[in-house]
Amino acid sequence: MNEPVMTRKANKLMRLFLLSVALFIVPIALNYGLFPARSLPLFLTIPELSTDQTHIYRGVMCLYLGVGLFWAVSAFKPEWQRVAVITAIGFAWSIAIGRVISLIVDGWPSPLLIIYLGIEIAAGLLGLAVLAAADRKVRR
Repeated sequence: MNEPVMTRKANKLMRLFLLSVALFIVPIALNYGLFPARSLPLFLTIPELSTDQTHIYRGVMCLYLGVGLFWAVSAFKPEWQRVAVITAIGFAWSIAIGRVISLIVDGWPSPLLIIYLGIEIAAGLLGLAVLAAADRKVRR
């Protein structure tokens, strides 16, 4: 069975969402890994970082930048858009689930991480809304 061809409005909606999440993730990624020994202690209760910790944060930075690049490229490839929106939802909610587990097990983190949790939950919900709206537009 052939998938319905995406309408222009559905493409624009997904493109806007994907470009938004791609742009939004860049400063977060850079905060984690560009100069982690300087930037992270400003926002989080992190003591001086070891080489191993810096290595991990730079890896996380590139993971974030990599998925952000995928979302940005997918914004202009209609055949990739749906999968990219689903990965954005999965990315946001998997991190949010980890944060919720940490809240339960480890306690209350720095305020910035609570803000990130709210953003991740909202991004996942917005992604679901974008998929639902795109599906409605395709059916018309």
